[in-house]
Amino acid sequence: MRIGVHVRVSGGYAKATDYAKSLGCTALQIFSSNPRSYRVTKLDAPALAAFAAMRREAGIDPCVIHTPYLINLASDDPKVLAGSMGLLRADLASAAAGSMAYVNTHLGSYGTRDRAEGFAAICTALETVLEGIAPGVTLVLENSAGAGNLAGGTLEELGRFVQAVNHPQLGVCLDTAHAWASGYEINSAAGVDQFLTQADEAIGMNRIPVFHFNDTQVPLGASRDRHFHIGEGLIGFEGFRALLAHPDMREKTAILETPGEEADDQRNMQTILAIARGVSGSAEGRAPQIQRS
Repeated sequence: MRIGVHVRVSGGYAKATDYAKSLGCTALQIFSSNPRSYRVTKLDAPALAAFAAMRREAGIDPCVIHTPYLINLASDDPKVLAGSMGLLRADLASAAAGSMAYVNTHLGSYGTRDRAEGFAAICTALETVLEGIAPGVTLVLENSAGAGNLAGGTLEELGRFVQAVNHPQLGVCLDTAHAWASGYEINSAAGVDQFLTQADEAIGMNRIPVFHFNDTQVPLGASRDRHFHIGEGLIGFEGFRALLAHPDMREKTAILETPGEEADDQRNMQTILAIARGVSGSAEGRAPQIQRS
């Protein structure tokens, strides 16, 4: 498994790459622009190409772009939808220019809109942006914590998006904190095995290349998006140990989005890497393999 953290690029791509390397990252995630603005940053192709070269030299791959939080593909407001599509297209272009394999996006909220109508609107938006997607880039849809009328709160709904759009460069990113908040009990080997079985049945594990590893302190099924430090929340060491040990996770990428500053990044990376080393060194740590039909 490739493991990394979300890294700030405000100080430049070189500093971000050096920081990720210092933490022991083999993958990383960035925002390409202000995550709380509809303003699209002008694409700097030479800088993005240089960033790709830095990552190759540092052995950090893949890289994920996380789209801004304002994206809402379910909105019936033309301005919101146009702004969302502009942000998504810009990040897909940046990913292509910087040899970044994944663009991760939230889908947004249905609001007061009929869910079937909102679902169809999201599918239309995804089909539109995927028409121009460059080779080598995959758009991954992140599960929500299930609050209110947010889209993508269940594995089944995410699977329906993937099936309805039916594009080879469309996949899913599963966030552990969001999954717990949505009611998936992933704090044990049995719970993780059940979760991944459900994910395979609803989506297909081959369509889930990226995970966000975040612990959380919210109660199971609380539908609240609150990230916490690895092993210090309710998913705990056992949950992450089971995820890392599971054979279906070996080729995946995991990005930590844990809270805090640099010292917290260091602590969380040290924790997850220690769990990974323990798993790789112990046959007893391996979860049973899902039997595929």
